[in-house]
Amino acid sequence: MSIITDPLFYLLAIPAITILGLGKGGFSGIGMISTPLMALAIPPLQAAAIVQPILIVQDAISAWVYRRDYSAWNLKVLLVGGAIGVGAAWFLATYLDDAHVRIMVGTIGVAFVLYTWLGRVPAEPKKPKAAAGVFWGAMTGITSTLAQAGAPPFQVFMLPQKLDKMTLVGTTLIFFAALNWMKLVAYSALGQFTLQTVLTSALLLPLAIATNFFGIWLVRRVPHETFYKIAYALMFVISLELIRSGVMGIVRT
Repeated sequence: MSIITDPLFYLLAIPAITILGLGKGGFSGIGMISTPLMALAIPPLQAAAIVQPILIVQDAISAWVYRRDYSAWNLKVLLVGGAIGVGAAWFLATYLDDAHVRIMVGTIGVAFVLYTWLGRVPAEPKKPKAAAGVFWGAMTGITSTLAQAGAPPFQVFMLPQKLDKMTLVGTTLIFFAALNWMKLVAYSALGQFTLQTVLTSALLLPLAIATNFFGIWLVRRVPHETFYKIAYALMFVISLELIRSGVMGIVRT
């Protein structure tokens, strides 16, 4: 079986992979747009299967670049929760509807950003408890596996800590790199990978790698305060899109 030849797919896949590269370069969260964008031309599961090998390669690049910029404590508690979340999502996949998961995740994200913008989050960095890290790590694992929408619950836990920009970026990328390997096992068990999806992934990979390095270059040049403003704004926009797509999914059924 050959690669996908539909021109509409590539018209959507090129900006989707570009956005994914910027996300893996450090602008965490925007990559969530990639799979839904490609799913306008092909089935969502096929889109997820094409994106997943690309994510693995981009994760390897980003994890190496940021290998010295991370919070070990955050990774420990989040990865415990993430493993629990991926396992739970695998079990719940036949019971939970994607649209309802998207609405849930989007609502969490919007509420948190509004809570922050209205001045309810303390200006000083907040040291969270390990139990909170396990909980939000599990929520990230569940939502990332079921709807590829793990950024909002992850950021609910991470952003109030007000970590150094590079530490936040490194922790985010290393965590999601590990999470994607966990998800790879689950997706393989569900039979999502075919020769066509793998060949199409290989065709898009050079663009993915190029935009990945561009994102890494760009994030290092954005001032600390500006980076956090962008992070909150992206979280708000992405969360609204998740709510919209979830509602539309319910309307169509």
